[in-house]
Amino acid sequence: MKGNMNNMMKQMQKMQKKMAKAQEELHEMSFEATAGGGMVKVVANGKKEITDVEIQEDVVDPDDVDMLQDLIIAATNDVLKQIDDKTNDTMGEFTKGLNMPGMF
Repeated sequence: MKGNMNNMMKQMQKMQKKMAKAQEELHEMSFEATAGGGMVKVVANGKKEITDVEIQEDVVDPDDVDMLQDLIIAATNDVLKQIDDKTNDTMGEFTKGLNMPGMF
């Protein structure tokens, strides 16, 4: 029984290392979303930090600031959703097949 428990602990440690490496790789990835047919582009890293915002001059209209704000919000929400989806896909690989109630 003790040997089996040690083996299980080693497997868990191995999985934790793989999870940490996968999370580190996710954090280094770059995600990009656009809105308004590319008029607004938002770039973020896997840590959900916005690293760049590009706005085409054509969309900057002092009489229609609301539209520009909406495009920025749309692109930002899209890029954050991409990060969440990728994170869930990547980290879900580790929990697949585990049948441990209360763990995830």
